[in-house]
Amino acid sequence: MTSADLVLPPTDQQTPTAALLQAPEAQPLDRAIGDMSLLLEQHGHVIAVCPTGTSPAHERRLHAIRSVLESDRIALLKVDLPPLGVAVLVRQLRQLSICDFSPGVVASAARLLTHYIHAGALLNSVARLDRVPVSLKTHARSWVPGATFAVLAGPGPQLVRIGPGVEPPAGPSYASHLLIAKGQLTSDWVRETLAPAWGVQAVQESALPSGSPQWWGTGKLVEFVSFLPDISVIYQLVSSVRREKCHWCGMELIGDRCGFCSSPLVPPEKRMRLVGALTQGAPAPPGS
Repeated sequence: MTSADLVLPPTDQQTPTAALLQAPEAQPLDRAIGDMSLLLEQHGHVIAVCPTGTSPAHERRLHAIRSVLESDRIALLKVDLPPLGVAVLVRQLRQLSICDFSPGVVASAARLLTHYIHAGALLNSVARLDRVPVSLKTHARSWVPGATFAVLAGPGPQLVRIGPGVEPPAGPSYASHLLIAKGQLTSDWVRETLAPAWGVQAVQESALPSGSPQWWGTGKLVEFVSFLPDISVIYQLVSSVRREKCHWCGMELIGDRCGFCSSPLVPPEKRMRLVGALTQGAPAPPGS
């Protein structure tokens, strides 16, 4: 993980913690390479989650480490979720890491799980929000004193100005828990209105990640995430997806892209043509 405050406490005694991959200004390159080498030696593979808010220098550092080590056992996952949503996703991947899935399946499961993470925030202004589409009319309304907005960034963008008789953003249609992280906005709307509307089974609180004010464009916010809390449900969800083998690096994957080398899954018809092209005219094996 690229930030310590994105590592949520485990939900049980079995869930492992996450290793912190330090930023360039916090650790020299040789030590970062040594730490990554040790992680590979201890665990075999490393899945590094890189949120879209990660600095370009930090992201380049991760790619440089993988290049220096010449390792195909390091997955760099670019995740386009708000900070609290990233933290929830990382904890789910930590839970999956001790199940009987291969590293490739765990890495590619990240894209699947983001569809089941409803990540949003209650904001006092959307004037500086550039992560979610905002109309000019809504921008203008955000300057009205006392205006409050419920914004959903994923799995699909939604924006609602809070007011009497206004429905909250559409939420999950399945059993979920809600995690709340309060910033400088004093409001119980998320707990008292959104949680019942979404029918969540439990509400928990966490510290606000340090990157949240920048991501949402304001420090006056309450960030929230609904998620699948039960590892058995997550396990069944991942297990239900057909597993394939990456044609480039050989890792197992689910979905349409390899989590380790980012190669797209080759469609079956193209695979057949490729195999035919490679075998046509090939010399017979020795001893035939």
